[in-house]
Amino acid sequence: MFLSIFLIIIGFILLIKGADVLVDGASAVAKRFHIPEIIIGLTIVSIGTSMPELFVSSTSSLNGSSDMAIGNIIGSNLCNLLMILGLSTIIKPVKFQRETRLIEIPMCLAITIIFTIFCNTTRTISKAEAVALIVMFIIFIIYTIIMSKKGEQFDKDGALIVIETDNEISMLKSIVFIILGIIGLKIGGDLTVNNATNIARMFNVSEKVIGLTILAIGTSLPELVTSVTAAIKGNSDIAIGNIIGSNIFNILLIIGVSALISPLNYNVTYNLQLAILIISTIILSLFPVIPPKNEMSRFNGAVYLVIYIIYITILFIV
Repeated sequence: MFLSIFLIIIGFILLIKGADVLVDGASAVAKRFHIPEIIIGLTIVSIGTSMPELFVSSTSSLNGSSDMAIGNIIGSNLCNLLMILGLSTIIKPVKFQRETRLIEIPMCLAITIIFTIFCNTTRTISKAEAVALIVMFIIFIIYTIIMSKKGEQFDKDGALIVIETDNEISMLKSIVFIILGIIGLKIGGDLTVNNATNIARMFNVSEKVIGLTILAIGTSLPELVTSVTAAIKGNSDIAIGNIIGSNIFNILLIIGVSALISPLNYNVTYNLQLAILIISTIILSLFPVIPPKNEMSRFNGAVYLVIYIIYITILFIV
């Protein structure tokens, strides 16, 4: 058992470092081809923080562990929203940018509801539904690029986020970074999924619980580091943007790719978690219109964090 725990930790380290190295390499290549930094930040870097979830869920799908693949995503989205956003807000209250409250939060809510409908119609995420999710992901990326160009004209209170990358990285080094990043993600994904499954079998814990807890929190570490760092530096708009973007990516890209590899069987007991996720997103959409307006206060963040702690406790008791 201790060996499995050790290998899970190694897996998480490889997932996080692999995503980091992959982002550095891809960003350097993108800059070499004169792709604007804001687009790099909103696409490559944002997707990069979701790479651990992608490799864990796709590996689970290949192994026939649908419960772990779906549980990882639902659990990650709950962790992102309740724990990471809650913690970030306790550190520094979050200011809602205009596009976040009018477009991105409603979009995230709509996508979560569509995902819930897909799950419950045939209790399987089919390849046709996977294609639909990936098409929606492409539309979201196009929206992101359009909004990055409009930026300050749409939201006069906000500022564009510039992602700094190393101009000195050569093309060869960038390609090596990308290859090493992918290798790290693949090995990390395999180690994490295989050893989490071993522990689940040892303690007779379901794949569902493992996916919703250990894998979900572990693969959300990049979002945790990004959002908490942004909050400490006072960039609260980056913190909430990272969470909303990651939750959208998780459902559209990761569930889409995983179900395209192999249709995912859906366990209806996940409906409780999806209901909590939908209600939490609705609550998030209300924060901008209740005092203090256009802000998520430290109290709101504490409420989110308490909800997450209660949810995790109930998950293990029940």
